[in-house]
Amino acid sequence: MTDFHQDGRAGIDADLVRRLLAQQFPQWADLPVTPVKIDGWDNRTYRLGSGLTARLPTHSSYVAAVDKEHQWLPVLGPQLPVEIPEAVAKGAPGEGYPYPWAIRRWIPGETASVETIADLDEFARSIAAFILALQGIDATGGPAAGAHSFHRGAPPEYYHDETLAALAVLKGRIDTDLAREVWDAALATSWDQSPVWFHGDIANGNLLVQDGHLSAVIDFGTSGVGDPACDLVIAYTFFSGSSRATFRDAVDQDPGTWARARGWALWKALITEDFRVIDNVLTDYRTQTA
Repeated sequence: MTDFHQDGRAGIDADLVRRLLAQQFPQWADLPVTPVKIDGWDNRTYRLGSGLTARLPTHSSYVAAVDKEHQWLPVLGPQLPVEIPEAVAKGAPGEGYPYPWAIRRWIPGETASVETIADLDEFARSIAAFILALQGIDATGGPAAGAHSFHRGAPPEYYHDETLAALAVLKGRIDTDLAREVWDAALATSWDQSPVWFHGDIANGNLLVQDGHLSAVIDFGTSGVGDPACDLVIAYTFFSGSSRATFRDAVDQDPGTWARARGWALWKALITEDFRVIDNVLTDYRTQTA
C-alpha cells in the first residue's frame, strides 16, 4: 500500500534517520535525508543522498520483513526480468527506535499508473512474465506463508470471519449473496502443487515505470513461498477490459487459482469498502462461471 504521508508518522522522522546513521553507519551520516513523496503504510522510507534509501518498519508486525528481505532479495534479484530492491545493509534498534531497519539501493522510476504506462496490454504481459519468473525460482528453504506474509500465500480462509463480518456490514449496499458465493468458491479450492514464490502485494504502488514500461517491482515485505493466487489480484485492482484479458492469458493460471485470487481481492475490497473492486470481482465471477 502506498500513499502520501507527513513526516513523523509512527514516530519516525528524518531527524531519527540521521541519528541512526550517525550511530550505526557513519560513512553515510553526511548524506541528505529526505522522505520519499509516496510512501507505504508498513514502512517509512527516506532517500539517503541520490543512491540509497532507509526503510524503517512502523510497527512490530512488519519487522519480520527486514531479515526476510535481507536474506532473500539477493537470491531473487538475479533471476527476475526487472529490477527489485537491493539489500545494502541492516540497521539495529537505537536512538529510541525499537526495531531493525534496512538500507537499500535507490531505484529510479515513476509509480505505475494509467498516465505513466505506455501500453496497458504490454504492461499486463510484463507483470505476468514477472510473476511466472518468480514462480520458477527454486523455493527450497524459502519462507513459508504465514504471519510474516500476513497469510498471503496461505489459504484465504484465514480471513473468513473478517469477510463474513464485512458482508454483514455491506448488506443492502452490494449483492452480498453473490459475494458470499464468490468467497465460498475461493475456499472450496486449494493449491495442491509444490509451494512457489509469491510477491504478496503486486499493486500499482509497488510497480515502477521508466519510459512507459515496467522497470522494477518493489516491496517484498509480504513475499514468501506457498500459493501464488494472491499475486493475481492486480487483475481486479488495476487492469480492466483488454488488459485484464491479456494478463489472464499471459499469466496462465488454473481456474482454482483464479477462484482464490477473486477471494483475496474480494476480502480486501470488502473490508476497505472499495466498491469498484467489488464490482470487478463479482462481474468477473459471473463471466468466468457462466
